[in-house]
Amino acid sequence: MSEFDASLEKRNARLFVLANGAQGVGDQLVSGKTVLPWLFQAAGVPGFFTALLVPIRESGSMLPQAALTPWVTSRRSRARVFMVGSTGQAVAAGLIALAALLLEGWALGLSVVVLLGVLALFRALCSISGKDVQGRTISKGRRGLITGRSTAVGGGVSLLIGLALSTLTGELPAWLLAGLIGLGALGWLLATLVFTGIREPAPDEEPGPPSESWWADTWSLFTGDARFRRFVIVRSLLLVSALSTTFVVTLSQEVGHDISGLGMFVIASALASLLGGPISGRLADVSSRNVMAAGSATASVVIVLVVLAAWLSPQTLAPVALPVGFFLIQLAHTCVRVGRKTYIVDMAEGDQRTRYTAAANTLMGVILLLVGVVSGAVAQFGSVAALLFLAVIGVLGVLMTRSLADVSA
Repeated sequence: MSEFDASLEKRNARLFVLANGAQGVGDQLVSGKTVLPWLFQAAGVPGFFTALLVPIRESGSMLPQAALTPWVTSRRSRARVFMVGSTGQAVAAGLIALAALLLEGWALGLSVVVLLGVLALFRALCSISGKDVQGRTISKGRRGLITGRSTAVGGGVSLLIGLALSTLTGELPAWLLAGLIGLGALGWLLATLVFTGIREPAPDEEPGPPSESWWADTWSLFTGDARFRRFVIVRSLLLVSALSTTFVVTLSQEVGHDISGLGMFVIASALASLLGGPISGRLADVSSRNVMAAGSATASVVIVLVVLAAWLSPQTLAPVALPVGFFLIQLAHTCVRVGRKTYIVDMAEGDQRTRYTAAANTLMGVILLLVGVVSGAVAQFGSVAALLFLAVIGVLGVLMTRSLADVSA
């Protein structure tokens, strides 16, 4: 960063915010939690395919990262790697939109699941390279702010789309759902175009050839690097905000209420990004560790309050408490995401940052599947049991966060 003057850093920061905001719009509109399940229900897709959406989207973008890292670190320009990943997501999303127009039933389900896996693979490239580009071009002390602004930009655009959807009545036609997904594809294409303007500093030395022992490198990092191991363990315990919203929606159905309308789902998620992004970003530059802890604590408390409302007064409190709880947990999840992204960028430098990011995400892909299976098993006793289980994990995460070094201070 020494050879980068302040004006160039500001220019890179603006482009980084715009590109990642555009990518955030794609994430919101090609979402395994909102738009795609809605499409599946409208097109008569079997429930088996719906159950695969979130695991493939989330774990599919995490698990390959350690395997991809040797190739990424052998590239001189990490911005170009990001552009490859963003373009790949745009193409995959465009094909999903085409499938939504032409197919239905199991054929649509199979096509979308396969294409979503392809999209997740390219997302993995963006996840690895994007943090490296941010670390190379933006100084410590401003990275959380930039991440927060990116989140807010994506949330703001998605909020407008959600508000427009909420004005519609009746069944949403297939062409409109396909159009939403196509709009998400355009978001990733815009991110590619914007990233062409980012200027990286020249690497200090030539990148070496790709390593072939990616799993050994990942495992050695976890077992031999105490600081990295603590981060992975804490991040695993902070999954409360990522996994609980599904059970809030299920609980609302169990007590006879629902968060009605696709527009309301998009609004809740987008508004959380819009409000939580800038605030948590600024706070993360002061202490990303504390932002992660605060987000997890908030999610755990809100879960308990939601459960109490549904238990004590399902007919009067629950219709208000469940939608509000959904929004607050999404807001807490925004804080956790911004905090952990800032933490891992600040925790290391150079290729070590890239190794940390990829190894952590690969391990989290495995852990996410395991925690998902356990919470799913607990959910056999009802959504309340699953929510309380996740709340307990969240509290443990808050306590464990104190063991992390405060790298952003």
